[in-house]
Amino acid sequence: MRIDLASVPGRQERPNEDWVSASARASGAGALVVLDGVTPPAGGDGCVHGVPWFTDRLGGRLTELSGSRRDMPLGGILAEAVRATADAHRGTCDLSHVRTPQATVVMVRWDEVYVEHLVLSDSVLLLQSPGGEVAAVLDDRLDRVPREVLRSVAATDALRNAEGGFFTAAADPEVAARAVTGRTPRGGVRALAALTDGASRWTDTFGEGDWGECLAVLRKEGAEGLIARVRAIESDPARPPARYKQHDDASAVYAEF
Repeated sequence: MRIDLASVPGRQERPNEDWVSASARASGAGALVVLDGVTPPAGGDGCVHGVPWFTDRLGGRLTELSGSRRDMPLGGILAEAVRATADAHRGTCDLSHVRTPQATVVMVRWDEVYVEHLVLSDSVLLLQSPGGEVAAVLDDRLDRVPREVLRSVAATDALRNAEGGFFTAAADPEVAARAVTGRTPRGGVRALAALTDGASRWTDTFGEGDWGECLAVLRKEGAEGLIARVRAIESDPARPPARYKQHDDASAVYAEF
């Protein structure tokens, strides 16, 4: 099995708020976790620790449970990891704050029988069949919010982890029920990839290629190659700027069975 991953900060002077892990066993089982921490706007998030602290702990717990509790579905693992992470700073931070540290989530776990997946918010999972077809697993609720609404902090806050809005992993374990989940027979997956939106913008923002072409770049050039392509586009003065940020933390994992 081949696994390739990379994570690059949007700006060198700021900590990377993404979190990535991947593991594989000799038995053929394995798992990956990709988180994209949500940078709070000016005004704070009610937490004394910061987003990297949050993604470190949530990602570590998700990774541990993905391996040690193979009897637990991915939604249950996400709920338990969110609960444990919230408990770790409940006594010092205001977890009721609408911008309490939070993250998008992609989780994949596989064994010799199935490939399970979970996607929450705007990170992307790509699944390639043995025939080469590539399917994107998306939670598109954030994309349904008009861009002009997202320019307002107050309007965005009103939709954050709320009915009719979009959901991220924050302090409420119940959010796990909002995730997009599923499983595919192991024989139906040749390769897969998980991308935070800083990397997926090669396709969904800049339109440099479709998801199948994006996966082909990952196979040929690796995760670092895809991110380098994104950075080159972002730095091209002839190109229109990306939404929200010129450069975002960018992470990608490619796994080939």
